[in-house]
Amino acid sequence: SSSSRDEALRDKRSRILSRGLPKQKPIEGVKQVVVLASGKGGVGKSTTAVNVALALAANDSTKEVGLLDADIYGPSVPKMMNLKGNPELTPKNLMRPLKNYGIACMSMGFLIEETAPVVWRGLMVMSAVEKLLRQVDWGQLDYLVIDMPPGTGDVQLSVSQNIPIAGAVIVSTPQDVALLDARKGAEMFRKVHVPVLGLVQNMSVFQCPKCKHETHIFGDDGVRELAKALGLDILG
Repeated sequence: SSSSRDEALRDKRSRILSRGLPKQKPIEGVKQVVVLASGKGGVGKSTTAVNVALALAANDSTKEVGLLDADIYGPSVPKMMNLKGNPELTPKNLMRPLKNYGIACMSMGFLIEETAPVVWRGLMVMSAVEKLLRQVDWGQLDYLVIDMPPGTGDVQLSVSQNIPIAGAVIVSTPQDVALLDARKGAEMFRKVHVPVLGLVQNMSVFQCPKCKHETHIFGDDGVRELAKALGLDILG
């Protein structure tokens, strides 16, 4: 019948499309992976990732939490987590994460000089991301929070397709241009079948230190409207 032919065609098409995709393989010792992403740079994504990792650990002291900085060109986690130095190597030649505030951290910032720019092409970046994912001894983690670079490029796709991700959180400021890119980020995760847990609105309120008056410098409803349009929750 025509319906069974259509079904066979659909099956064949999906098999062909999935051929080029890497097999998802969990990171050893890691139970759940949550990624923090944004379409645009400079919206406070790394700050949110650090706070999410610290909050997960503070919420339940029995849980072990790690933080992976996947931003190769502009690593922020070493500064935000007040960490310096090179990771030690285990007998199995895996890197040991640096630890502060009870959070195990790994970043490209531990492997290069603080002021040295990373002037690399895509293939070298992908190789570095692969090492940060697979050649780190995380021990046993309940949660690994990944601070993604901004945008919807190679790194985001590679991370999403190589490891199982429990969910993604999209961070945006309320300006129209940032919201446009945040929408693209949410749609990208949907395309690669990563659940989007919700949106975080950042940098919308300035409170005067003298009179405590609040001013919404970039507007206060942008992310709310985007969440409504995409059918997503606002997480904070």
